[in-house]
Amino acid sequence: MSPDASLRSPWIDDELAMLGDQVARFLAREMVPEAERWDCAGLVDRAAWIKAGEAGILCASVPVEYGGGGGTRAHEAVIIQEIARAGLGGGFGVGNTISSGIVAHYILAYGAEDQKRRWLPDMATGTRIGAIAMTEPGAGSDLQNIRTRAVPAQGGWLLSGQKTFISNGQNADLVVVAARTGDAGAKGISLLVVETEQAEGFRRGRNLDKLGMHAQDTSELFFDDVLVSGDNVLGPLGAGFPQLMNQLAWERMIIGLDSVVNMERAVALTTSYARERNAFGKALIEFQNTQFVLAECATQATVARAMIDTMMTRLLADDLDPVTAAKVKLWTTDTQFKVIDACQQLFGGYGYMTEYPIARLFADARVSRVYGGANEIMKLIIARAL
Repeated sequence: MSPDASLRSPWIDDELAMLGDQVARFLAREMVPEAERWDCAGLVDRAAWIKAGEAGILCASVPVEYGGGGGTRAHEAVIIQEIARAGLGGGFGVGNTISSGIVAHYILAYGAEDQKRRWLPDMATGTRIGAIAMTEPGAGSDLQNIRTRAVPAQGGWLLSGQKTFISNGQNADLVVVAARTGDAGAKGISLLVVETEQAEGFRRGRNLDKLGMHAQDTSELFFDDVLVSGDNVLGPLGAGFPQLMNQLAWERMIIGLDSVVNMERAVALTTSYARERNAFGKALIEFQNTQFVLAECATQATVARAMIDTMMTRLLADDLDPVTAAKVKLWTTDTQFKVIDACQQLFGGYGYMTEYPIARLFADARVSRVYGGANEIMKLIIARAL
């Protein structure tokens, strides 16, 4: 976080700048030294979640009466930025975004008072980790075609089906599951909250082996006639699809914000490398091709920052519509991949080695054009509004 207020994003005030500095110091001290171990293990260990809870990093935008930090989504966004700047976006960053930034907000927006008091305080301390289960083997971005079904049973609902690509899948204690409780189509979908610890019939599948984001546990989940209490339905029956659509605008902004930070980081890493690396008797930065590539990448990162700052200001004023959020997600993720690819090329063979952060940025960035709704779906959303 720059100490120069003139260089700050317009939505960041002194309090938020101070929060960013505190988070950056905490991450450098407690989490960055563990990052390589988490990559090898395929998940961030529970102790780190507890430490993050103690540091106030979890559920920062959840009201104090529910155990959260009492901040706004601006506080959440500052934390997301600092995690990405620390190089932890592909592990703890995704995990915290899912649990604190997304699942907690589903509970906050649609949960009954008892549900909020039952689940949110533990999520804020890190003793409960949240996941959201939408994607299925045969239904990714096309959520209206999900097949996981819940049928009425004594005491609640019997939940059956399979979900895949679920972030926090190995660690999650609380899974918000999109399931069909009615007829085909959008109106038949509801959100059910599965508390995994005592859920008979719930099984975790593989911790999936991914191209990037190696510290982020991403799993298959199986529900074999899991009895879900009637008290664990989130909001009205049949309201699941609009609930998902309403929250996706914020999720896509989070993805956009992370993409912008990754662009900025790629440019900084590559500029530093180009100044230190010599070829044919002079520094790489002295070659015109290097200068032109970095000039283009720096310009794209600056434009991306201006875009995300404008849209964050709108979001915080409750003035960001889903179509504009789709535009943000589409453009920032596509541009991020182009920028990181161009920067990686300047590293030569070293850019292919995972010990270099640019290689990990490249691998992690690929999925951003898929999750949160594939970019082809973003184009459909935008086109329908023309």
